[in-house]
Amino acid sequence: MRSRVTRLTVSVLAGLSALLFACGAFAQQDAVKELTAIANAWDRAIVSRDVAGVEANIAPDFQQIRGSGRIVGREQFIRDITAPELKIDPYVVEDFSVRVFGDAALLYGRIRMTGTSSGERFAEHFRYIDVYAKRNGKWQVVSIQITPMPADVPKKP
Repeated sequence: MRSRVTRLTVSVLAGLSALLFACGAFAQQDAVKELTAIANAWDRAIVSRDVAGVEANIAPDFQQIRGSGRIVGREQFIRDITAPELKIDPYVVEDFSVRVFGDAALLYGRIRMTGTSSGERFAEHFRYIDVYAKRNGKWQVVSIQITPMPADVPKKP
């Protein structure tokens, strides 16, 4: 009798563990979908210079590490990315990936960005990593790091 109760208990615990694991996997998939949608909307806001759309995604304590190594805060980033003299052409994020760690997430990819700045054409190729934090039920970017790349770097295998 005791052996049967032990086997039953082990079976129930194994089933609960599998259920909890599955729930965690679904939550992870939902977070990836949500973050991907947020990133896509933010890219559109940047291209269209939608100040409200850009601001809504950036945490108050945001910092960007630029390709030069310079660190800028939230207000400077918003001023720079939405400046009237900057026009960013629509772009596609290549090698996009999302990794979720509870209430933190890393979004990274590669962009070939073109546009004009003060009437002069520019073309940049860089990898980036965006660090998101989920606070009060809302994902916001808390940090970005940009790494410049040569124009001819192949896509990842």
